[in-house]
Amino acid sequence: MANIVIIGTQWGDEGKGKMVDLLAENADAVVRFQGGNNAGHTMVVGGRQFISHLVPSGILQGKTCFIGNGVVVDPAVLIEEIEYLQNNAVACGPDRLMISERAHVIMPYHKMIDNGREALKGDSKIGTTGRGIGPAYEDKANRSGIRFADLMDEDFFRSKLEALLPEKNFYLKGFLKVPPADLDTIYGQYVEYARRLAPHVTNVSVALDKLIREQKQIMFEGAQGTHLDIDHGTYPFVTSSNTLAANACCGSGIGPKAIDAVIGIVKAYTTRVGGGPFPTELSDATGDFIQEKGAEFGATTGRRRRCGWLDMVLLKNAVRLNGITGLAITKLDVLCGLEEIKICTAYKNGNDLLHNFPAGIETLTGCKPVYETMPGWEEDISAITDFERLPPNAAAYLKRIEELTGVPVQIVSVGPRREQTIVLENPFRTG
Repeated sequence: MANIVIIGTQWGDEGKGKMVDLLAENADAVVRFQGGNNAGHTMVVGGRQFISHLVPSGILQGKTCFIGNGVVVDPAVLIEEIEYLQNNAVACGPDRLMISERAHVIMPYHKMIDNGREALKGDSKIGTTGRGIGPAYEDKANRSGIRFADLMDEDFFRSKLEALLPEKNFYLKGFLKVPPADLDTIYGQYVEYARRLAPHVTNVSVALDKLIREQKQIMFEGAQGTHLDIDHGTYPFVTSSNTLAANACCGSGIGPKAIDAVIGIVKAYTTRVGGGPFPTELSDATGDFIQEKGAEFGATTGRRRRCGWLDMVLLKNAVRLNGITGLAITKLDVLCGLEEIKICTAYKNGNDLLHNFPAGIETLTGCKPVYETMPGWEEDISAITDFERLPPNAAAYLKRIEELTGVPVQIVSVGPRREQTIVLENPFRTG
C-alpha cells in the first residue's frame, strides 16, 4: 500500500496530467487538493485529448476522484466538465466524483475583481488567468468566503450574499469602475448550481480516512508548480495557494503520516507562463525551437509559454521543499535534434555565486545562469519504452539530473500518449 503526492517542480505546465493519468492505473482514488480552474491538465488517451481544469485526471481511469477542501471551485466550470466527460462516455456521477463540503466557491464578483485589477495594473499586471481564484482565496482568509456547505442551505446562502454584496459592489463601482454584481441574478444561478452538485458534496476527509484505513492506494494531485507557491514561489508572481506537497494533507483533510512518497514532475527544460523572473529563459532561435516543437501554449489560457534550459537551482529547491522521493521527466523528446543541451547549475548575481534559490524578486531578476553543457542527440526517441534503448547522450542527460538532485528518475515521458513512457520504477509498487 502506498499513498503518493504528484507535484510540479517548476512553474507549472510540467505534464502532471499525463503522469497522474498514467499512475492512476495503480491507485484506488485520486484527490485534487489546491488551486482552481486556473490549472489545466492535458491527457491524450486513445488518440483523444482531454483537458481537465477541476475534475482530477484519474477520472479517465475510472477511479474514485475527490475535490478537496483546499480547492476553490467555480461551479459552472465544474458542471461543464462533468457534462463533457459524461457526454464522452466517462463516468462522472456522485459515486465517482466527490466534492468537499468545506471547499470554497468562486463567485461572479471574484472574477469581476480579478479582471478589474489586472486592467488597472496595465503593464505591471502579474498575469493572473482572471478566473477569480485569487479573490476567492482572499475571502477564504478574510473569513468571508462561501463554502459548499453554505451553498447547500439556500436561506443561509442568501443571507451571506446580502451581507457580502454591499462591500463588493462598493469596491467594484468605486475603485475598479466596473458595473456592480446583482444579488438576485447570482442567487438564482448559484441555487441551480447547488441543486445540480448537491449529490457530489460530502465530507471528503472522512471518506479519505476510510480508504486509508482500508489500505487503499491514494494519489494526491497538485496544480500549478512549486515556484508558484504563495509562500515559497517567486512572490508576487505566484498563485494564491500553497502548491507544495505538504498541502496535500491540509487541502484534503488527512494527516502527514498517510503520505508515503512524493513524485516531482520535471519538464526536460523549463517553461513559464505570464510575468515573473526566469533566469534560464531563451529569447533566441533555440527558445523558439523548443516552444514550437513542444507546442508550449497554456492549457487554460492558450498563452504562449516562455521557454528556457533546465534550471537545477530551481529543481533542487523543489526537491528540498517537497521532500521529493522520485522524479518523472517529461517532454524529453522535445530536445531531440539539438546539437547541445545546457543545464543551469548556479546563478551569478554581481560577484556572488548562488546555489540556493533567492527570495528577493530583485535579486532573482538580476541573476544570470551558470551553465554546464552536454552533447545533444539527433535520434527520434518518441517510440522508445526501454531506458537501455535511449541514445547514450539522452541517457547521460537523465543520469546527470539524478546526480545533481540526488533523487532517482523513476519515469520518463517521450511523447503525449500514455504508451510513450519509460517506467523505470513504479512509485506505487515500491512505496
